[in-house]
Amino acid sequence: MILVPKEIFFTKGVGSQKEELRSFELALRDAGIEKCNLVHVSSILPPGCKIISRNEGLMKLVPGMISYCVISKCSSNEPHRLIAASIGCAIPTDNNAYGYLSEHHAYGQSEKEAGDYAEDLAAAMLASTLGIEFDEDKSWDEKKEVYKISDKIVMTNNQCQSAAVKNGGYTTVVAAAIFLF
Repeated sequence: MILVPKEIFFTKGVGSQKEELRSFELALRDAGIEKCNLVHVSSILPPGCKIISRNEGLMKLVPGMISYCVISKCSSNEPHRLIAASIGCAIPTDNNAYGYLSEHHAYGQSEKEAGDYAEDLAAAMLASTLGIEFDEDKSWDEKKEVYKISDKIVMTNNQCQSAAVKNGGYTTVVAAAIFLF
C-alpha cells in the first residue's frame, strides 16, 4: 500500500496547565487536533498535495484516526519566557515536483522571527534540491528576489504560534501541518 497525502492543512495552538503533558494536550485541543493519533513524519510536501483551510481540514478528522503530520512543539515552565513553534512551507512551481516543510521551535523569538526562520528553512531545503543558490543570511527582500529570478519556487509561507509562559505551570505551543488522504 502506497500512502501519498492528497491534502494538507496547517494549524496551531497554545495551552497552559500545571503539568507539562496537560499543557501539550490543551495546545493540541486549541489546534483542533487533540482527537488524533499523531504520527510525526519528515519534511516532504508531496507533488500536487492541495493546501486546504484549517476549518475544512478539521472537519475531515475522525476521533482516533492516525494522522500523519509535521509538527513543532515548544514547552517551558519558566515564567514570562517567550516560546514559539513554527512550520515553514516551500512549494515548487512544477506541480510534479515535491516541496518542503520545516519545523522550528525556539525560546526568545517572536512569532514573526520564528515563522520567518521556518519559512527560510523550507525554502533553503527546496532551493538546494532545485539547484538554486540560496543564502539564508540575506534579507527577506533579497530572498524574495531569488524566488522571482529562479522561477522554480512559487510560494513560501509559515504557520507559527508563540506565547509567554504563565506563572505557576507549563505553557506549550504547537504548530502542525496535517496530511489527509
